[in-house]
Amino acid sequence: MHSLLRHLHGNDDHVHADTAPQTTGTLIHWAKRYDFIVQFMAFGQARRLRRKSIDAAQIKPGERILDVGCGTGDLTLLAKERAGSTGQVYGIDAATEMIDVARGKAARAKAEVDFRVSVIEQLPFPAESFDVVLSSLMMHHLPDDLKPKALAEVRRVIKPGGRLLLVDFKGQIEKQGVMALVKEAGFAQVEMRSLWFNTLGVIRAA
Repeated sequence: MHSLLRHLHGNDDHVHADTAPQTTGTLIHWAKRYDFIVQFMAFGQARRLRRKSIDAAQIKPGERILDVGCGTGDLTLLAKERAGSTGQVYGIDAATEMIDVARGKAARAKAEVDFRVSVIEQLPFPAESFDVVLSSLMMHHLPDDLKPKALAEVRRVIKPGGRLLLVDFKGQIEKQGVMALVKEAGFAQVEMRSLWFNTLGVIRAA
């Protein structure tokens, strides 16, 4: 799955790289094919996997949620369902194409979600803004020297008592030392468990 994603990066016919923020992380521009490919690679279980991620985040009504690297917004929209009408939910992605698709989904669902083109290493939010930050299958797209800065930014915008829910390929989490990086970013309580046939890892940090 991971190798197929890497192979497909940057192969969209309609790239808006001139409007995307500068980042050394890898961008995915094939937004129109993204959902189909993810569903195919998840053997038709993509929505179920996203729901498991949302369950692990334990989102409560009224909470403020940020989804970093939100892609086409499916996980973000599920977070909005849990946060309810009193919750405020934001999604950021560095690829303009992804945000375009995500905004379209939110409009069709009549969901009040604020989708923005932005990068994780420079979040456009004040300190201590969110109860929960979600990160799903995006950390492995960041080069090693960018990961500490990105996680420090995530820690900056989380409220005291808030939490991070990070999902990625378990092998990548272990190979790249993501658990240690999360702790170095200032999270005191960090734990990981397996998800989906031991392929994915879920890090929950507070």
